Amino acid sequence: MNWADRDYAIGRGIAAIRHKAGVEFQPFLRGIIDYRLPELLAHATGSTFPNVSYPQLAHLPCEIPPLAEQRAIAHILGTLDDKIENNRRMNETLEAMAQALFKSWFVDFDPVRAKMEGRPPVGMDSETAALFPDRLVDSEIGDIPEGWGVGTISDLAEINAKTLGKADKLETIEYVEISAVSQGNIGAIQIYQRGAEPSRARRILRHGDTVLSTVRPDRGSYFLCLHPSPSLIASTGFAVITPRLAPWSFIHSALTLPELFEHLGHQADGGAYPAVSPETIGKWQVVFPQMPEVAKVFHQMCGPLYEQAHRNREESRNLAAVRDELLPQLLSGELDVRTTMQNYEVA
Repeated sequence: MNWADRDYAIGRGIAAIRHKAGVEFQPFLRGIIDYRLPELLAHATGSTFPNVSYPQLAHLPCEIPPLAEQRAIAHILGTLDDKIENNRRMNETLEAMAQALFKSWFVDFDPVRAKMEGRPPVGMDSETAALFPDRLVDSEIGDIPEGWGVGTISDLAEINAKTLGKADKLETIEYVEISAVSQGNIGAIQIYQRGAEPSRARRILRHGDTVLSTVRPDRGSYFLCLHPSPSLIASTGFAVITPRLAPWSFIHSALTLPELFEHLGHQADGGAYPAVSPETIGKWQVVFPQMPEVAKVFHQMCGPLYEQAHRNREESRNLAAVRDELLPQLLSGELDVRTTMQNYEVA
């Protein structure tokens, strides 16, 4: 489920749901659907592509307080949603900055080209500029900076290095499924007692891992794992790439280029759920500087950007949890709307 941020034409299989009283009530309506979603999905029919019908959606039971209370609840929920949306937009900017620098340094080789033309590299101090050569040489993939090499992700990182086994003593499993992951985001983490987790819960995650879905890879379902809990486990539908000879910011930036997802989409095979092997991801070629100082400086500049994005996502996840906890209490009257508005400073 998503907000429509502009006018769209939608296809079959999508329902557009609009509050009859106006757009200001939309957060209330969305909250109702979120709250009732498990009940709705429990009645989905179909095997390959489960679906719900118009009557099922239209007749979903819900509490309907007076419009004044609906407006107040919408204001509370909408303010929390606005904070979540602001974090999302900030993350787009932070990650775009890291991606732009990676592409400039390690794909387009802008600092090297600038030095070849006798110009100082843009936005770079002399000490950093000195780390880059002033010449491009021919290679198997075209011109690359002199002294740099062409390798693969497998040369620089391990893939699916750790698998959950009986020897791993965990009381609970925090499970990440493919369906919960979009571009950089984990929508929901499922909690299981050890032994009750799905058989797919096998990929152990560590700090700095880049996690890519091998199923329908052109969709770009990935996330960067930073400061995970010891019990965070991903589905076997993911490839987990653990840095070995390069900083995690370099590996993550290389693995989230649009060109990679396009390439993987062409390589995927299968019917309803085309997939690639982890080995296919490992064969993705990258140009890597022989001087480790270059990648180190890149990490010093971009690591904090990714760390801030991670903190924003943690905050958004907490805000979403607060929103989901508030709704049933507001609907039932357990919480007073006006007091809640004051407590959350959203009046």
